[in-house]
Amino acid sequence: MPSPTGVDRAPDADARDELRTDARRNRDRIVEAARDLFAARGLDVPTAAIARRAGVGVATLYRRFPTKESLVGAVFAEKFAVCASMVGDALDDPDPWRGFCTMIEQICVMQARDRGFSAAFFAAYPGTVDVDRGREEAIRGFVDLTRRAKASGRLRPDFVQHDLALLLMANGGVVADSAEAGLAASRRLVALLLDAFRADRSAPIDPLPPPAPLRLRDVVG
Repeated sequence: MPSPTGVDRAPDADARDELRTDARRNRDRIVEAARDLFAARGLDVPTAAIARRAGVGVATLYRRFPTKESLVGAVFAEKFAVCASMVGDALDDPDPWRGFCTMIEQICVMQARDRGFSAAFFAAYPGTVDVDRGREEAIRGFVDLTRRAKASGRLRPDFVQHDLALLLMANGGVVADSAEAGLAASRRLVALLLDAFRADRSAPIDPLPPPAPLRLRDVVG
């Protein structure tokens, strides 16, 4: 059949186009499956489980992503870019303390919704250039934001960059019966920690978010 342009296409050209379309479709399915599984279970999900969720063979997954690192890079590159953008917005806030608090709240919400996020953020993945760039940009911005918040007198002077890792470790340990309860618990935990970061203990504090329906026996159960 003639092409719309009046020039017949060779059958092998049509076949190549179809192969490219199938390859893109498979790649998109793999990334989507990995994103869902990393969010729910963290980065230790076996590649075989990701392939099953995507509806492709393990060999197809490895053709698209030869290493676990390359898959993590594809999944989280966009999220790291969003993270860097949030830090940039916080730096633009004329109130350094408010920008500092807003940035931490937003990053912790992102982490609470995606169990793999903080693991990917702190891991080193050689060759995943986009991930490395987004992560380093976010860290540089956070260091600058911390410096400004200290200079404003609102952030305690002994706060250090490693305390962000400690905060994310604590936030990542929240366990709840549902995603909604987990997010509520995360918001309350972050509010408590931000209050501990304040330098001026005489300043009025904001009310805490509502408590989450957590049970003490779940901690040791």
